[in-house]
Parts: sequence; C-alpha cells; structure tokens
Amino acid sequence: MHRKLIYLINPISGTGTKGLLLEIIKNKTAEKNIPFEILHTNAEGDYGFLKEKIAAENITDVIVCGGDGTVNQVAKALLSVAVNIGIIPMGSGNGLAFAAKIPKRIHKALECVFAGNAVYIDSFYINRKFSCMLCGLGFDAQVAHDFAKQKKRGLATYIKQSTKNFFKARHYNFEIILDGKSINSEAFFISIANSNQFGNNFTIAPQASLHDGLLDIVVVNKMSKLRLIWTILKQIRSGQVRMYEDKKYHRNDIHYFQTKKLTIKNLQLAPLHIDGDPAETDAAFEIEIIENAFKLLIPA
Repeated sequence: MHRKLIYLINPISGTGTKGLLLEIIKNKTAEKNIPFEILHTNAEGDYGFLKEKIAAENITDVIVCGGDGTVNQVAKALLSVAVNIGIIPMGSGNGLAFAAKIPKRIHKALECVFAGNAVYIDSFYINRKFSCMLCGLGFDAQVAHDFAKQKKRGLATYIKQSTKNFFKARHYNFEIILDGKSINSEAFFISIANSNQFGNNFTIAPQASLHDGLLDIVVVNKMSKLRLIWTILKQIRSGQVRMYEDKKYHRNDIHYFQTKKLTIKNLQLAPLHIDGDPAETDAAFEIEIIENAFKLLIPA
C-alpha cells in the first residue's frame, strides 16, 4: 500500500531535544522511501486545515510527535477522516501511547509507524468536549492545572506538583447517575478512563481497554491520607471492576465500574482535566463513549 506521512511536531511538549527528533525522522523515513512532510503544531490547537490537505494530497498517516494534549487536538479534528494517527511520545505523561504499548524511544516508535498496524480505538465526549484518553475531576485535575503553570515540564515536575497537592488535597461532593441509579459520593477524585493510566505507566484503571466500547470509572472516596496512599497502590496493582452495590458502596474506599455513559453532578465545582490538560469545570457532566473513534498505529 502506498503511504504518505505528515509528522506534526510540538516544539514545547515534554523535555526532549527536537533537533535530534527531526534528524532521526528525516533519515529513517527517507530510508523507507515513504514520502513525508514535517509541520509544526500550533498554539491554538486548530487542525481543521488537515482535512483538506489529507484529501488533496492523499495523506495516509498523521504522526503526532508530542503529548496527550496534542494527540487529543489532532484526533478531534480528524474524527471523520479516513487516516491513521501515529504517536511519537514526546510529552510529559504520554498516557495514550503507553496504554497502546507504543515505545518511548524514537527509533522504536518509528518502527511502529512504519509497520502500519492500525486499529480502531474508542474515545469519549464529556459535555461534548472530546477526550481520547482520560478525564479527571478533583485531585488529579488540580495537579494538571498547577503543572500547566510551571516553566519546566517532565516527570520530576509532575511528581513535585502531585506531592504538593497531596498534602492539601480535599474531597468533593458528587452525584453519579448511572443506569437510572443515583449515587452520592464524597471523593478525592473521579477518573473517567478510556486508557488505563494517567501517564508514565501510572495505572489507575488496570482493566481498561482502548477498544472495548466501555468507559472505566474510578471513584476514590474520602479517607485518611495514609489510607489513601495504600489504597491507590492497591488500585494500581490489581484494581478490579465491580458492579455497583448500594449496601456496600459507602464501605468501600475505591469504586471501579464500567459503562457506556453516565452523568456526574459536580456539586462543589471540582476542577477538571481532559487528557492531562486543564479544562473549565462545570456543575454537571454528560459523558458518553465514542466507539471506533479513530485508527491508531500500534505495535503489531
């Protein structure tokens, strides 16, 4: 099959050296005799222009060299377009890439691109805003808001902001409406996940699949900070999906369930992030899966 690639490079994502990235992309793609073009991402996150370019120039693959936020913007713009999306992980977290087992090393990630193994993956809407990976309300969203204000990115900065927020973390009141049932919860955070992790292989929804047609919902309820650490570690290691049971709900530290859609009433306006980027919160959220949203290049 004839292929033609566009590489989109985010000049400010993560901490990597962009000069080295450009050199490797040019050399390795030329070796494969695949026509390609390199474009920079834009600060506005507007990629509507790609639709016309893809159609006019018979582009088969758009490769995002950046983080989850850039992948979100590109995938959202290309939802209705017959094109493969690839990822060279260059962000601070790279949650979607790692969930799809795309290697972080540039050479290995490019091998995945060249192999051309594309599969449909799901995404979801939260109040009609697009997410391809994971949204959060509460603690992790506050970390995302604070992290976005930092001059230096990367894992060390993220850990620093997470630690600072942990000691001042508070719980929020939510009402979750699922399958006609109303569940009241005091929670440190709620994760709505299509991928299994926040990023950097920090897994919050161990049973999540990118293409099972379901969202994984993780509710981390009010508890002591010491217990919170132990509970999160257990969730990362072996969190299990369980059906909602009214009699046991308030006895459990973490609730983990799967659904195609739900409503969350955000009674105290907990902060929101979408795919790791801070987003404007709201008093209520309608959340629904988008099955087979786009084709992602993954390892064979």
